Amino acid sequence: MVAIVDGGSTKCDWVILDDFNKVFLKTETIGFNPNNIAAHLIVPEIEKNISLGAVKNSITKVFFYGSGCGIPENCAIIERELKKFFTQSEVLAKEDLTAAAYAAYRGKPAIVCILGTGSNSCYFDGEKLKIKLPSLGFLVGDEGSGSAIGKQLVRRFFMQKLPDDLSCEFEKTYKLTVDEALKNMYHTSRPNAYLANFNKFVVERKDHPYFQKMVFDEMMNFFDYQVLPYEESKEAEINFIGSIAYYYENILRSAAAELNLNVGQIVQKPIESLVDYHIKYIL
Repeated sequence: MVAIVDGGSTKCDWVILDDFNKVFLKTETIGFNPNNIAAHLIVPEIEKNISLGAVKNSITKVFFYGSGCGIPENCAIIERELKKFFTQSEVLAKEDLTAAAYAAYRGKPAIVCILGTGSNSCYFDGEKLKIKLPSLGFLVGDEGSGSAIGKQLVRRFFMQKLPDDLSCEFEKTYKLTVDEALKNMYHTSRPNAYLANFNKFVVERKDHPYFQKMVFDEMMNFFDYQVLPYEESKEAEINFIGSIAYYYENILRSAAAELNLNVGQIVQKPIESLVDYHIKYIL
């Protein structure tokens, strides 16, 4: 059996293929971004998934594509920890951009972007991945991402920048105190996922003029930092992977049109396309 994993900061989508490359199991765990979760917590979290425990000794290969795996040290952490659970497996960890490129590939070169809990971009010609820009994480990077939008919302609420109607609704919905927010942002293992969770509030009110502008500005920020530096940006199709791109599609496309950029497909969950790519080109 083979495991293919799309690992975001918030959650991981797992697909287990049998010996005939047929889907045997689909399941989820929390996200395992090595920048945001302590290595020793990874195995205990996987052990909570009974379905994975039942098949772990039958899996001979694990392909893990994860946020935070853009540097060799983090790939090594993931490979080491997964090997402790999948003891019979060869484990290969790569950055989530590789998964996005595979999932979005339609036979022609394109710029591929991730807009989920975090954000990133690359250029994929069908064979090689070109990553022109570093991923700086949610503290100083991740423009346009769920954590960036969540950060904007929380900051504007506490700094009394939200319109009265949105401020009252936010306060009623979350009853959030400064102490609670600071604790979750600075003293928990996954603060980026915590901030990204506030997108539910924005998505449910995304037609509000204030949020339209807030999200539009964040998408423009993303294009400025993550897309325009690619010399191919004015000609190539720009494809998106991730829930933030999916939920804010209309705003994203409006921002792209403002810059005369060509947005192609937007895929909420890349795991199925990623599995198809593996069956066709890798396995």
